[in-house]
Amino acid sequence: MKPQIHFQIFNASSHAFRQAGCAIVFFLLPFFASAQRNAVTVSPVAGQQKISIAVGGKPFTDFIYTDTMEKPFLYPIYAADGQMITRGFPWHPQPNDPTDHPHHIGLWFNYEKVNGLDFWNNSFAIAADKKKNYGWIRTAKILETQSGPRGKLSYAADWTNQQKDVLLQEKTSFGFEAGDNIRMIDRITELTAVQDVSFPDAKDGLLGLRVAHELELPITQTKEYKDDNGNVTRVTAPKDKTTSGNYLTSAGKEGDAAWGTRGNWCMMYGRKGDDVISIAVIDHPKNPGYPTYWHARNYGLFAANPLGQKVFSNNKEAMDFKLAKGQSVSFRYRIVIASGKEKLSAEAIEQFVNSFK
Repeated sequence: MKPQIHFQIFNASSHAFRQAGCAIVFFLLPFFASAQRNAVTVSPVAGQQKISIAVGGKPFTDFIYTDTMEKPFLYPIYAADGQMITRGFPWHPQPNDPTDHPHHIGLWFNYEKVNGLDFWNNSFAIAADKKKNYGWIRTAKILETQSGPRGKLSYAADWTNQQKDVLLQEKTSFGFEAGDNIRMIDRITELTAVQDVSFPDAKDGLLGLRVAHELELPITQTKEYKDDNGNVTRVTAPKDKTTSGNYLTSAGKEGDAAWGTRGNWCMMYGRKGDDVISIAVIDHPKNPGYPTYWHARNYGLFAANPLGQKVFSNNKEAMDFKLAKGQSVSFRYRIVIASGKEKLSAEAIEQFVNSFK
């Protein structure tokens, strides 16, 4: 039996001890002191459009940027205890994986409406005669890979139509950090308009994560979801009893009540293997639409959407974000993954919030 272990969290004004219910003592200044951080290796894979990120020789995640997929993404993503937190389907299906929403894969970033093109819902499931209505994100160049206490990866990509005409140029930088039972991903994405670009208010966006089946909320009823193109996706209640997930937001919303509400962070947690897995997604004050709305579905879609506000506010708010040619906008997100005997505490999450500059 593993001993009960805690985080020990400090900030500039206090050495207050806070219990977060995970499995090793860490000192956060602002994250892990260098002695407590584990080295992160960031390695291009020869002959493949893939960058592997590992901690102590064990997989953390892969950045996959093949043009056979409609966007680049991180997949799979592992917690420190070796549990995979992402759904396997459609890349490498796992037992009991639901097969709805084939465009949900790993951790990704795109949007449903960009100059009339749907980037979010594009996948192999879209018929060839309808592909003209969908956008594609094509990775142009890997700009940097760096291993160390903080692993780094940056790339350039183009948001295009099917004819490869460019709407937006993307530059994204990832930072990867790891402790004995924590994994952390920082993502900063800058979009620059190559032409005038509009992002009309829409439900599906912006930062998306599709979690492993066990982390879904228990679903008892089958439900249908329709996107703006009229495509209907049927999500069925699972036959197995392995789902154990829940949501909690910074505003105190839990479970299904988290969907369509604002908060500067949202956590999904549930049991997988021998541990409780906590996944906290943290918004940044410099992001448009802060604090974001959470497009947090019980079937395992965990998304932050600051640009779609009508559906979440019952038409009381609207964003309709635009960039003129040459204008840029940046989006910053932090993803914290903890494994231990209890879920990550709200107090611990706030420390990750405060250190996210």
